[in-house]
Amino acid sequence: MRIFLTTLVFAVAALTSGQAARAQSVEEFYKGRQVQVIISSTSGSTYDRYARFLVQHMGKHIPGNPSFVPRNMPGAGGIVATQYLHRIAPKDGSAFGTVSRNLPFEPILGKLEANFDPLSFVWLGSMNHERSIAISWHTSKVKMLADLQHMELLVPGNGAGSDSEVIPLAFNALFGTKFKIVRGYTGNTESTLAVERGELEGIAYWSWSAIQSGHKHWLDGNKVNVLFHTGPEPDPEIKAPSIRTLVRDENQRAALEFILAREILGRPFLAPPGVPLDRAKALQAAFNATMKDPAFIAEAQKRNIEVQLVTGEQVTDVLRKAVAAPAPVIESVKQALER
Repeated sequence: MRIFLTTLVFAVAALTSGQAARAQSVEEFYKGRQVQVIISSTSGSTYDRYARFLVQHMGKHIPGNPSFVPRNMPGAGGIVATQYLHRIAPKDGSAFGTVSRNLPFEPILGKLEANFDPLSFVWLGSMNHERSIAISWHTSKVKMLADLQHMELLVPGNGAGSDSEVIPLAFNALFGTKFKIVRGYTGNTESTLAVERGELEGIAYWSWSAIQSGHKHWLDGNKVNVLFHTGPEPDPEIKAPSIRTLVRDENQRAALEFILAREILGRPFLAPPGVPLDRAKALQAAFNATMKDPAFIAEAQKRNIEVQLVTGEQVTDVLRKAVAAPAPVIESVKQALER
């Protein structure tokens, strides 16, 4: 009887505590609180720089003005951080994070290690929508897109499922490019150093915003050849053709559109499934407000960080369309990535 009563007391206490927490207003919940910010890449990476910049400004747009504790959690191409946010992180609004924009598409493509539903997360939005480039180092024999269809280019791989491996494999299968992936690099910082040392000959898929914010001197000093970009239209900033000019038929076009849909996600931020609705809305509203904050925008320009708001609703819409993609399109993408 004593054990039963003790258990009952603890159960009632836990229930009461949970009800009290849920009864808190958003401001009461966040006042004096530290919010975990999980970053799926290494310190100094572009995702890391974007996340740490965001949280310098976001707290003032959340009722209660919480502080933030960034935590790098690299591993398995971002799956470690994604699984943490999905399964382990607190689901009360005290944690959110940023993951590689390719990760939400992995379970859609049937990757067993990515056993999560991308639509179950609370998507806060993205800090930009990307256009990406492929580059070769100035000493490489590969100087332009046409060369890449006849000569190999050694490029880094940052983990199975990462953009650095998925995208060049797809380009090789769809268009006959000859990217040769050298695996084992932990992130962009290590990869760029390897290019400078001559271990690698280029980078197959690199965000334009990343090279502008971190390695613009490569462009200004003619240290690299820009082989192509991934945008749908000619780009006045990028003096190279689009990879889309190589599309020959509708099947290729559909597969490429699916693969490059991730670029709309740019630098995405997400909270765990199950966050209470009022706190989820507060986080989404704070994200949107931060992206429109004049002080934030002015500092982004000073830091040469490219920002454009992509809302959580827009991210969710992209993922809904990907989930609903016709089976033949998914199958053609799978085949391209398995070669």
